[in-house]
Amino acid sequence: MCSRFELNRTFEEIVLRFDITVTAQDVPTSHKMGEVRPTDQVPIITNKGQIAYLHWGLKVDWNKNPIINARSETLSKKPTFQTIIQNRCLIPATAYFEWRKKGNLKIKTRIYPHDQKLISFAGLFDGENFTIITCKPSPSISDIHDRMPVILDQADETAWLSINNSFSKVADLLKTKQNSDLQTEEIQKPPKTNSQQDLFN
Repeated sequence: MCSRFELNRTFEEIVLRFDITVTAQDVPTSHKMGEVRPTDQVPIITNKGQIAYLHWGLKVDWNKNPIINARSETLSKKPTFQTIIQNRCLIPATAYFEWRKKGNLKIKTRIYPHDQKLISFAGLFDGENFTIITCKPSPSISDIHDRMPVILDQADETAWLSINNSFSKVADLLKTKQNSDLQTEEIQKPPKTNSQQDLFN
């Protein structure tokens, strides 16, 4: 599962990276940066090649929690996704987070591309909300978690978005990249401080 990701880029950098034509009304008055959580509103690239600000997580009547992930292996078989399977999108990101288990500890780990460039997750959207598609992890990070978001090669992004392509034509793009060049770093919790002592220092 991917339940946190990171977007540390400006609106202008996103527009340039994905070669989007924007109008004055597309420019946000504010833009969330840093760690993204479920229900947050962030920029995505729609299948019309436009930028849209949608909430992370599909709303469904059978679950009180939003559906933030969709498994690539069963995507075309689930009624929730069958109705929007042509509503494909890209979710810009700079990294994502997983929690690696070590005994009773859960260690937060940041996973990011080695070149630190903007990447895109494959996703689906319904007009107001989106979900991130996941696959089995690349071997290099399989010890951290048993799922990862589908990170599309930049050369495949146009094909994924194209409304002229049926899902069957682009389904192979969702397969795990065996040699995905990802880096990891553990996120350390800030040390606890004595608040009473801090008052006098």
